[in-house]
Amino acid sequence: MPVTVIATLKVKPESADAARSILARAVEDVHNEPGCSLYSLHESDGCFVFVEEWSDAEALRAHNAGQAVTRMVEEIGGHLDGAADIIVARPVVAGDPAKGKLRP
Repeated sequence: MPVTVIATLKVKPESADAARSILARAVEDVHNEPGCSLYSLHESDGCFVFVEEWSDAEALRAHNAGQAVTRMVEEIGGHLDGAADIIVARPVVAGDPAKGKLRP
């Protein structure tokens, strides 16, 4: 069953450009990981938001233990303004099936 992750990282105002660069590089690396269906980065008012979808919990565990995440965490640490907010969820498809989930 797919696993969805929403991860929000608030960065220090002076760190927005550096954080964007670090996080964008991680996206490129993660897209090649097994089980990654979606790994997209968004930005709004000093916050970066990852929207992720993994094929299953095992793929997410491997991602979290992988080199791309390890490197990203090491590089982004000094740029964060507080702890990351990470939500891991399973889809609840309702309504129009094409619009009620991340991937049709």
